[in-house]
Amino acid sequence: MEASKDYPAVTRGEGYAVAHLEDLGEGPGFRKVRKGLGVTAFGVNAIVLPAGLETGFHYHDVQEELYFVHRGVIEMEFGDGSAQRLGAGGMARVDAATVRKIRNVGEEDAVYLCVGGKDGYVGRDGRVPEGEEQRVKALHDLSSEQAK
Repeated sequence: MEASKDYPAVTRGEGYAVAHLEDLGEGPGFRKVRKGLGVTAFGVNAIVLPAGLETGFHYHDVQEELYFVHRGVIEMEFGDGSAQRLGAGGMARVDAATVRKIRNVGEEDAVYLCVGGKDGYVGRDGRVPEGEEQRVKALHDLSSEQAK
């Protein structure tokens, strides 16, 4: 495992990277998840937006986006004048050309993840490694196996 010079707290191993939000930066603004964890298949950032602030309108040329609210309450306003309020666990998909802005309407910092990409769904390509029987196991089953 090695640490990146730009993101020393990110743990990297063969084929993976693990981090906490604070490992990718401090204070309000963008946390570069793609760069920090080495994601290459799609764009992804975490955004920390203080209470009472908004992002301003924007759109994209080709990148569809998915927003996931981790903490706080945001309101997304769209170019057609409509608005949707999203709390923790809330999600929104937005087409590339759809104008949008985000405002923090809560009392605390809002933290949301924004994932962007284009060219479609890969499909169900998950597989179980040789010697495994299933992808989901109860934790007590795992403890029993580890004790063997």
